[in-house]
Amino acid sequence: MSSETQLSLFDDSTFNQRELIPTDAKISIPAGTYSTMAELAQHCDRCHRCVLGNTRTHAVVGRGNLKAPIMVVGEAPGQNEDETGLPFVGKSGQLLEKILASVNLSTEEDIYIANINKCRPPENRVPTTEEMTACKPYLLEQIRLVDPKIILLTGATALKGLTGDKRAITKIRGQWLEWEGRLCMPIFHPSYLLRNPSKERGSPKWLMWQDIQAVRAKLDEIRKTT
Repeated sequence: MSSETQLSLFDDSTFNQRELIPTDAKISIPAGTYSTMAELAQHCDRCHRCVLGNTRTHAVVGRGNLKAPIMVVGEAPGQNEDETGLPFVGKSGQLLEKILASVNLSTEEDIYIANINKCRPPENRVPTTEEMTACKPYLLEQIRLVDPKIILLTGATALKGLTGDKRAITKIRGQWLEWEGRLCMPIFHPSYLLRNPSKERGSPKWLMWQDIQAVRAKLDEIRKTT
């Protein structure tokens, strides 16, 4: 590389870090890069930090209240989400809405929903570690922008993708964890509940009911002290 080329890399007229951010996972996305969720979404729509950008229909950034006290983090978009550009809009999303509504929580006021990965993995496979790492900076910026009091991690992939914790969701669900000074609770993914429809005591749906009540109580407690 010539000295002229090296210099041109640092010339403001030819080097725009923000333009390069979506194209290379080796380029970091520092905290404070985005001032709005809309700006972040624009980058996600043309991002190719991992191979998932090659096969997506839409990047799926998030939905809900941008100043919500609770943030729900899922794994990655499915087919319905890829087609609409919105997270949790299929059967899992419908069940999630019912679970939240059961304790008077809504995406209009109390909830913001996002995913570890913004693009659908082919055949709805689990995102690879490389794919999660490439997309994680976007989620970190979303958390900074929304500034939730509570983060709900739906399933083991969401738990691992954000916190690095590799424990099974059946072992850790319903427990309060602290991550980066924020309260987090791992919960079952709604798709797991759809595969396990029993509501008997000790069943996944019964356990989810206990967990979401604990979340509601914690939110009420936080609001009383702030």
